[in-house]
Amino acid sequence: MSRNNIIMIVVIVVIVLGAAFLIHRQKMMQNDYSVVYLTTGEVYVGHLITFPDMELQGGYILRVSKDSADPTKNNFQLNPIAEALWAPKELYINRKNVVFYGPLLPTSKIAQTLASQKK
Repeated sequence: MSRNNIIMIVVIVVIVLGAAFLIHRQKMMQNDYSVVYLTTGEVYVGHLITFPDMELQGGYILRVSKDSADPTKNNFQLNPIAEALWAPKELYINRKNVVFYGPLLPTSKIAQTLASQKK
């Protein structure tokens, strides 16, 4: 096998792997929402990409507050990260600070709320 053939095979493999990576990343962005719970107690919801780094796009911060009328109950509020003072496009998460993460069921209250906002 000549050197030119080897170089051409390596270039084709790199192109195929790059295309596969981009397709995988695009599919992850089109999937449903995921939740990320951090060691700090913060909860984020958004489109989660886990490779090569943990990246949350289109994210929301889940805030929990006591109900003023009934202190035994909690109120939940989703605040878009884009409306925060620091307003990042995407949020890169340090894996060491993640307690757990996973996809939301389409039937969950958060997923239904976000789906209704999209429409």
